[in-house]
Amino acid sequence: MTSPTERRRLGRAARELIPRSAHGRWIAAADRPDPLTVLAGQSQHRLPDLVPIRYGRMAESPFAYLRGAAAVMAADLAAVPETGLTVQLCGDAHLLNFGVYASPERALLFDANDFDETYPGPFEWDLKRLAASVTVAARDNGHGDDRARRAALTAARGYAAAMRRLAALGELDVWYARIDADDLLPLVRKRSRRRRVEAGLDKARRRTSLQAFDKLTERGEDGRRRIVSDPPLLEPLPRDELRRVGKIFGDYRATLPEDRRVLLDRYRLADVARTVVGVGSVGTRCFVLLLEGRDERDPLFLQLKEAGRSVLEPYLPAGRPGGEAPVVHGGHRVVTGQRLLQAASDIFLGWTTGPAGRHFYGRQLRDMKGSADVAGMAPGDLRAYADLCGRALARAHARSGDRIAIAGYLGRSDTFAEAVADFAVQYADRTLADHAALVAAIDNGLLEARRGV
Repeated sequence: MTSPTERRRLGRAARELIPRSAHGRWIAAADRPDPLTVLAGQSQHRLPDLVPIRYGRMAESPFAYLRGAAAVMAADLAAVPETGLTVQLCGDAHLLNFGVYASPERALLFDANDFDETYPGPFEWDLKRLAASVTVAARDNGHGDDRARRAALTAARGYAAAMRRLAALGELDVWYARIDADDLLPLVRKRSRRRRVEAGLDKARRRTSLQAFDKLTERGEDGRRRIVSDPPLLEPLPRDELRRVGKIFGDYRATLPEDRRVLLDRYRLADVARTVVGVGSVGTRCFVLLLEGRDERDPLFLQLKEAGRSVLEPYLPAGRPGGEAPVVHGGHRVVTGQRLLQAASDIFLGWTTGPAGRHFYGRQLRDMKGSADVAGMAPGDLRAYADLCGRALARAHARSGDRIAIAGYLGRSDTFAEAVADFAVQYADRTLADHAALVAAIDNGLLEARRGV
């Protein structure tokens, strides 16, 4: 086994491949793919009637555009040298893909919470996406360039500080490390700010299947509860399609651990609806499943979501950290990545293959999940949240990659963090231009968009 000293030396040696300061230089490649062409390529595999909603949501702001343009940024990151220090990437580590959720023990945790694009790759790709999202969000909030860069720098510093701390811990200590939501309150000094955080945590605790039941269902003509119809965002399936989803559900069940299958078997599948989620995911096939347990007031909502190829896959070698066999099933990839990266994961995580060979993964729809309201955040609040996200990202990476080598690469200085902040500003400029091109294409009739949906 390689010693910690040798692992630190390996990290420092990576500076010869790409100096830390080099991360701050980013210019769009001469052969950069046209972003609209990249997005159109993704749309070919999505439900045509929902693609205009995706474009409409991305057009709302530069930050909304960045959220939906993970494939564009993946191509941009792949065009520059990388460290070779591999972790299991979240793949889409922007600000709103972090939040709180319930652990199996019903503790409220803060962590990364979206893994649709997870894939092994260089650790800095996740951090650069996070920093860029911080900068774009700050600009959207009117903070100005200096404050926007400072927020991105805070995220990178938070990541580096957490990685250095984790590098000094033992393996089990790293594996068991987590960020409890209740531990966040002592970090908030202002009373008004603390009240907002407390209100957000209380709201998350109320976001359960029972709360969703009252909001998402109504009593049908047969007296049973059914999922409400709210097209195009929520559309119950015709009876003939219900049978197909029932088959998918059965295959999904088979991928759960034995104890979870026993629990799931105590529920009855009552109804299924097609739903629209997020920004970047709009147009992928996604279903909400209503299940009943002891009675109709004992509901469970599951989500079966399509999992295609990660946007990172075209640019990275196949395989996983540790030299294991590559994951080829999209749903299996998402579930494996989530379990590896999160401190604790949904007990109903599983995967399945649907019609036409499409891959899906399953999870609970609502399990005390919540995210920060980034829009309108004051500069101090955004910096605090950026720091928290940076630290959560480092904890996730430390579980899957060589944390000691990464800490060796980062070193004790701010050189790397400053470079990432510089990158974030430059990429925010590019995002602003790309968003403007999307809006122009919509206004000129080249793209169909449905706004406000």
